[in-house]
Amino acid sequence: MAADESREDFSLRYAPHSYRRWSPTMVASTALGGIAYLADFAIGASIVFTYGFTSGLASILCAATIIFITGVPIARACATYGLDMDLITRGAGFGYFGSTLTSLIYASFTFIFFALEGSIMAQAMHEVAGLPLPVGYLLTTLVVIPIVFRGMGALAKVQAWTQPLWLIGLVLPFVVLAFHSPGSFSAFTHFGGTEGAGSGFSWTGFGLGTGVALSLIAQIGEQADYLRFMPARTESHRGRWNLAVLAAGPGWVIIGAAKQLGGALLAFVALGAVGRTHALEPIAPQVEALKPWLGSAALPAAALFVVVSQIKINVTNAYSGSLSWSNFFSRVTHRHPGRVWYIFLNLAIALTLMEMNMFAALNRLLGFYSNVGIAWIAAVAADLVINKRMGWSPKYIEFKRAYLYAVNPAGFGSMVIASTVSIMAFFGLFGEYAEAFSTFIAAGLALVLCPLIAWATKGRYYLARPNPVNGPDAAVEDVTATHTCRVCETAYELPDIADCPVHSGPVCSLCCSLDSGCGDACTRRPTGEPVLMPMPTLRTD
Repeated sequence: MAADESREDFSLRYAPHSYRRWSPTMVASTALGGIAYLADFAIGASIVFTYGFTSGLASILCAATIIFITGVPIARACATYGLDMDLITRGAGFGYFGSTLTSLIYASFTFIFFALEGSIMAQAMHEVAGLPLPVGYLLTTLVVIPIVFRGMGALAKVQAWTQPLWLIGLVLPFVVLAFHSPGSFSAFTHFGGTEGAGSGFSWTGFGLGTGVALSLIAQIGEQADYLRFMPARTESHRGRWNLAVLAAGPGWVIIGAAKQLGGALLAFVALGAVGRTHALEPIAPQVEALKPWLGSAALPAAALFVVVSQIKINVTNAYSGSLSWSNFFSRVTHRHPGRVWYIFLNLAIALTLMEMNMFAALNRLLGFYSNVGIAWIAAVAADLVINKRMGWSPKYIEFKRAYLYAVNPAGFGSMVIASTVSIMAFFGLFGEYAEAFSTFIAAGLALVLCPLIAWATKGRYYLARPNPVNGPDAAVEDVTATHTCRVCETAYELPDIADCPVHSGPVCSLCCSLDSGCGDACTRRPTGEPVLMPMPTLRTD
């Protein structure tokens, strides 16, 4: 088992208060650094080029609204409880093994977008240095490893150091455009796309475009990987804490939507000079926008901006992917060799996708993925907002194996049903309009079915047994008190501890997860009845 938690960043477990050393502002700044990606530029340009300005604008704004609304409760839960998206999912209606599938969904998000961002970076290196794309793909993959290996501390430094340069590179093209070609802004609003969609509104184009933009909904998981290190909220900084969580959580999509529209604008302006294919690659529009002011220096300046942007986001993609794969394999194999080993798995898959030129099938790939992603996120949001308020779900987030059923039909069942129906619609089984609005079907079904199933089952599948340690009825109030795990003999804060009848005492959540021989004795007898194991007297270190 990996014991170096400073490198592991408490993967698979609760982030203790003693480790949350950063201020709310620092955590928010680091989290927002993870949205430096230029995939927004490519996605926005692809939507507007395919469906025209009006439908594209409506799609981007609608998707941003949905992402923001679903992201608010998730961000607050992650920051409050010190848990990543996987652990939140476990306790928000999916169960211990039920959330295994969502770990794969989230891992898919990280390597799909790593490949997309890596492709953009390789395109920049090809333009500025003539580097063959396959070699560029490899370099973009290797460059992030030393940073991601070192965890949150290194990521925070990289994001802070590169932020000023990135902001200048982001804003400068639009400033140049405003001075050099102010009429392009008005002309853009009448753009009918490159495929004959026209500049007017189309319901089909709106639905399909929203589906593509909604592929970014799982980004809240990457934000959560930072938000779990948010310090405890206190009266002295309550306002700053709330603002930081809102900005670093769902607030990313406000900047994201602006980047999608900005990317579409730059691609529109560059279309005549570079053609449709290159206009969809963010490096070419950047160069064309900067030429009036920078001349021959436009290419290296644009390339520098692209490289900085892609490193900022791909360290986040690789980091979050390593956490997600760790969660998946720990439950399947009961082994945890360490988070850093899964960095290489995630990057190997991303590199394969880059070599397969996934960039060429951008719209179709993201449109398909969004059906699954939104079903997952909508089910979790429904549990946090509806089920917990109605009393069908525990008021707190229980993430430890010792207290959870393997599968909770409320969240897991609603996600499977919603994503299955929406994927069938996506492939045209229910007609043209159902195909266009497949992601709305996924969101609607998940939002309705999760509370409905929780109500029908009376919430019985959330907890396999009460938690006497830190559940709502626990007598101990000091969650920062530490207790020594009987297995690894390491002290952990109270929320990370479970009472174990097999080991006759406290065990940490990770040792509990990795135990392959206990037979889940704590949650069931041979008859299937829950067993209550009183917590022994614990030593506070």
